[in-house]
Amino acid sequence: MDPLSLTASIIAILQFTTKLGEGLRDAQDASKDCSHFTAEMSNLSNLLVTLLSRIDEESQDPWNVQVQELGGRDGVIYQYRVALEQLKDKITIGHGVRKITKTLLWKYVKNDAEYLLTRIERLKSHVRIALEMDHFKLSQANNNLLASIDDHNKVIHANVALLQRNQDHTKHLLIMDWLSSADFPAQQLDHIQRRQEETGFWFLNAPEFTDWIKGSQQTLFCPGIPGAGKTMMAAIAVDHLQKAVQTPDIGVAYLYCSYKRQEQQTTSSLLEAMLKQLVQDNPLIAKPVYDLYDTHEVRKTRPSVTAIVDTLKLVLASFTRTYVVIDALDECSDKDTDRSKLLEFCFNLQQQTSLHLMATSRHISNIVSKFAGVPKLEVRADPADVKRFVKGQIGRLPKCIQRDVGLQERIQDRFAEVSDGMFLLARLHIDSLLDKRTKAKVVQTLENLAKGTKALERAYDEAIIRIDSQLPEDSTLAKNTLSWIFYARRPFTVNELCHALAVEIEDEELNVDNIPDIDDIVSVCAGLVTIDEEGQILRLVHYTTQEYFETTLENWVPGAQYSIAATCITYLCFKTFQTGPAMSDTELETRAEEHPLLEYFAEYWASHIANVQEETAELAGSLLQQGNLVACIIQARSLTSLKKYSSLRQIPNSSQDFTGKMTGLHLTASLGLLHLSEELLLEGKGGVEMSRSQNGDGNTPLSLAAQSGHERVVEMLLKIDDIDLDHANDILETPLMLAAFKRHERVVKMLLDTGKVDVNARDKWGCTALWGAAQFGSKETVELLLARKADVNTKGFENSTALIQAACGEDTKIVELLLASKADVHATDIKNHTALIKAASWGRAEIVKLLLDTGKANVNAKNTYGYTALTEAVRARNGEIIRTLLAVDNIEVVRDRALEYVLDEAALSGHTDIVNMVNSHLEKHTPTV
Repeated sequence: MDPLSLTASIIAILQFTTKLGEGLRDAQDASKDCSHFTAEMSNLSNLLVTLLSRIDEESQDPWNVQVQELGGRDGVIYQYRVALEQLKDKITIGHGVRKITKTLLWKYVKNDAEYLLTRIERLKSHVRIALEMDHFKLSQANNNLLASIDDHNKVIHANVALLQRNQDHTKHLLIMDWLSSADFPAQQLDHIQRRQEETGFWFLNAPEFTDWIKGSQQTLFCPGIPGAGKTMMAAIAVDHLQKAVQTPDIGVAYLYCSYKRQEQQTTSSLLEAMLKQLVQDNPLIAKPVYDLYDTHEVRKTRPSVTAIVDTLKLVLASFTRTYVVIDALDECSDKDTDRSKLLEFCFNLQQQTSLHLMATSRHISNIVSKFAGVPKLEVRADPADVKRFVKGQIGRLPKCIQRDVGLQERIQDRFAEVSDGMFLLARLHIDSLLDKRTKAKVVQTLENLAKGTKALERAYDEAIIRIDSQLPEDSTLAKNTLSWIFYARRPFTVNELCHALAVEIEDEELNVDNIPDIDDIVSVCAGLVTIDEEGQILRLVHYTTQEYFETTLENWVPGAQYSIAATCITYLCFKTFQTGPAMSDTELETRAEEHPLLEYFAEYWASHIANVQEETAELAGSLLQQGNLVACIIQARSLTSLKKYSSLRQIPNSSQDFTGKMTGLHLTASLGLLHLSEELLLEGKGGVEMSRSQNGDGNTPLSLAAQSGHERVVEMLLKIDDIDLDHANDILETPLMLAAFKRHERVVKMLLDTGKVDVNARDKWGCTALWGAAQFGSKETVELLLARKADVNTKGFENSTALIQAACGEDTKIVELLLASKADVHATDIKNHTALIKAASWGRAEIVKLLLDTGKANVNAKNTYGYTALTEAVRARNGEIIRTLLAVDNIEVVRDRALEYVLDEAALSGHTDIVNMVNSHLEKHTPTV
């Protein structure tokens, strides 16, 4: 989009803002957010009108000259107009704004509106400063106090530069938060603060490590037995890299895998965290990340793994060398091949960049085999380091040890002897001495210390014995603490755990006088728990502790799962929540601060109750039959996103944007709680009518169960006579669509097997189940739907077909299935994109080849903006697709305005190979003018 004059830009903004405001005011579903958005647009319009009245574009007055920059390509007025135009494209037909109530819901528009709000705030700030400077200039001139135009010009330049820097910094932080929420630097700081002084030098001085640092070896694998200190060695290595190696030209990144964060630590999230670390403190090399953000923020999508890797490749090219340390690969789940994919991507990046990889892991065969043929450095607790560690812990031990130097040396020697390469053993042995008050008992303990493969298990057994031998209250506190930490779905903060331990089952409110002190909690747990000070996270001392409790805790603390589930329900039934949901963002945030467990229990109570539904049914019934409590849970589940977007975008009243009219059955069906759902359907608790009830979005319990993929609940609901299988919610989505859109293939099959669902039902935007399955990449669902004669060429959102949607994705099998079912290759969407153009713009090289192989795809088709598949491929900087397209016999390459623009952009971003490829083709062929 070319910059208009400043005056023309402002007029264009004012005209469209007026039309958009009228459309939004007519929206029946408009929320308080919508009212706030229109009010902010109105406030901005008033400022722009004032600015418009003062602009003289012919004037060379310094103020006018500087203000003109606001409308330039890098100016905030231009950027705001571009954002408005993008929204306009979505909601404009012909020359008028669509009726929001008929065609486009506020819920759909609001994502763009949220983004525009940030633009509005920045633009208002710029305009206010410009207007204030105008007042300043006039006042100074009238009083003959303006020394010179040059001085005033410098003031404007300085303020504009400051605003630009602040704006750039704010955007950089926003993009970093968007890219990854992982905070590995905090974990690194916590680990390195635990390092005993002068330990780990054996590792840093090892030839294998120094060769890796110097670059003669690109990979270093550091296996070790459980408890050997692998994480500490990784932290020491990272610390050394940051202090002695890292420069602006040498990058450092690190990942700490954790068994407690396996759900969050996917291949994508780990690579995103790596990418974030490399650019977070160096915005000068962050352009590829900014481009990634711009691409996906507009579409409201997350980047694919391929896109992340491609961006990583560009960023890594900015460094002469990059060191990446990955700790505890064995704790990274491989259930969805996350670990294997992570290593595969890292190894591929090593072949194309100067990435140097170091990884730690236990001796697990399928991990060890990945590092066959690369240098290995075994991590073991060095005896000298063990002695230094023990010496550093003497101050914690009884006075009989602190006063006896000879005994201290004996302890150090004995611990170094029996540690058998495990730092963890030394740590547990230290705690075994805490209650030994005489030298004789200390010596006896030292003599009884075990060695060998069973030593760690015996150390844990002895810790359990020490816990059981405490005072009853202390023993109970320790068992409850360890149970909470073990069963928690995510790491607990200190504050959360203290409050959880204070809850008395069936109480109506929390007794703050019942909250235990964290020091007391740690002291009764026999060294089995530790606190990560940076994040105030309480965790088990080691992964092996979790493994030990997997086979022992249920027998040692019978009833722990019931107790935790009952605590969750009790907390959520507190009297303060019975008044209903909070009425504002501030009220909800205050409620969450006063009740630290609200967010966790609202999110995870179903996970804790899942295995004890029958035992907790009566208690849960008191929660599920109170509408206000159900509404509180639904609202509280939005707390995580509220915190994120309130800090980044300042969206007022987003706490009120939650689904209302939720019954208990809606909640249990959406969470997959089969037994509780059956209980609620019993006569006297709502009956079958409850199964037909609709929540605030028009969804039935069946809709929600299908959307969440809870097969057993769906199966139970399908047995109800006369249940509406094709019930359409407020945006006309049926249970079949909801299951297909979320890739729940088994639920889709269950619904299709009834023989009673409409396979071609369409939602408010014309989308079918097949359309959604193609968009969201579910090959199995596409197969099922095509087998039931789903219409392959139905047009959905923005007039797009299933083939066009699949062309944007990564699954070539879906495209093959659609083509085999006679999908129309020539179909276009609302902006005249064909499947080929879309595949090229998204960088889907294999799909481009599939479409061309049909012999039907029009390689010269243009979209509304005059872009062909080739133009889009150049814009996507995809050399493989460009080569494929240029090899097509009938391609017409025209050096038109669109191609010139994307070639210029490619040249500016350093992709001269792409520019040369296209120019070479143009030189060999006579272009059509």
